[in-house]
This record gives sequence, C-alpha cells and structure tokens, in this order.
Amino acid sequence: MISTDVLRNILDVQRRIRSAESAAGRRRGSVALLAVSKTKTPELVRQAYESGLTAFGENYAQEMAEKAHNLADLPLSWHFIGPIQSNKTAIVAEISDWVHSVDRLKIARRLSEQRPPEKAPLNILLQVKTSDEDSKSGLLPEALPELIAAIAELPHLVLRGLMTIPAPTRDADQQRQPFRVLRDTLMSLQKMQPGLDTLSMGMSGDLEAAVAEGATLVRVGTDIFGARYN
Repeated sequence: MISTDVLRNILDVQRRIRSAESAAGRRRGSVALLAVSKTKTPELVRQAYESGLTAFGENYAQEMAEKAHNLADLPLSWHFIGPIQSNKTAIVAEISDWVHSVDRLKIARRLSEQRPPEKAPLNILLQVKTSDEDSKSGLLPEALPELIAAIAELPHLVLRGLMTIPAPTRDADQQRQPFRVLRDTLMSLQKMQPGLDTLSMGMSGDLEAAVAEGATLVRVGTDIFGARYN
C-alpha cells in the first residue's frame, strides 16, 4: 500500500520542479528527479517506486547493496552519491548505474577495473567544489581537464557531467552562484567533451535555484521521505 505522505510529497516536489522549469523558460521535463533514499527502508523505496519514481540515490555502499538485493524485483536505477572509500569501490562498481562523486583518478580506475564486464559502462559524474567549505569534497574546476583526459582512457566508464554540493544558504541569489559556476564549467568542458550532458545539483532546499541555473538532475531526500534518521 502506498503511503499517502510519500505520494503527496513526490507530487509536490514534481510540481516544484515543473514550476521552476517554467519560470526559467526551460522545456517541461528537462529536469529529472533523483530520490535520495539513504537511511530509508526498502519498504519506503518500494512505495516511492509505486508512486512513479525509478531512480534512487544512496550514500553508503553496503546499504545500497542491501536495498538493491531486497528490491531486485523492481527495475530501479541506483545512483551512488556519497564519498567513495577505496575499499568499497567493488560494491559501487557492481551495483550502481551512476556514480556522482568521483573526484580522484585512483577511484575512477578502480571503478572501471571492478565494473562487471557483462554490465553497461558505468555513468560517472565528477564532483566539483564550488564553495569555500573545507568539509566539502570535490575538485577545483581548474583540475578537471587533466582528470577528464585520464578517464577517457578507462574502458568501463562513461563520463556524463558534473555534480556539486554547495554550502547551504537560504538566500536565493547566493544559492544560484555556485550552480552558475558549475553550469559555466560544464559549458567550457563541452568544447573538449561534447557528450557531457548532466548537471547534478540542487536538493530539497535549493532545487529552484539549481533548475534556474541549468540542473538536469536534482537530488531530493528530505522533502520526499522526511528527515533522515542519522
């Protein structure tokens, strides 16, 4: 049975996305929704699927693997969005369809080497640091070309674009600034990699600002599932 809360929340987030697309003069449906299901139960993920969602984001490799096993009967797309530990790359490479948080060549190499050969190449995004928070992971924009060139030699990865997690703020103009940096960075990189097509940016509190600056995928957890458990 579908939770009315989950269904109502999903419909509200989708309405916000469509409204933001319209306000920015963007094509309807140009922004995809990734439901961030970290710390949530497989039952809640199943309810979200029954409410129309198929893409789910996880921060912890073992938790993602357990959910993928429990929900193997559903055609879900798993996105790994958290920091990647070297000793967990095999799980991430095996389970994920997308990885949003690549910021080192070492990790990219391990993901390529450990991707099961029978699976399609793994879609990856490079995490970019767009604010001054020391706690945030990611590459500085000027470091991207060298890493992109190296990743192009890895046979089991497909580089799709960029991701960022900026410092939180309630000010709408300040929200837009780091997203603008990421968009401009992607546009610059498309000159050497025309296939880059994805900007993963924006969460529950700032998705409108992200859509205004060109997000193609927003990552929403709290406003779908409620506050996380830890």
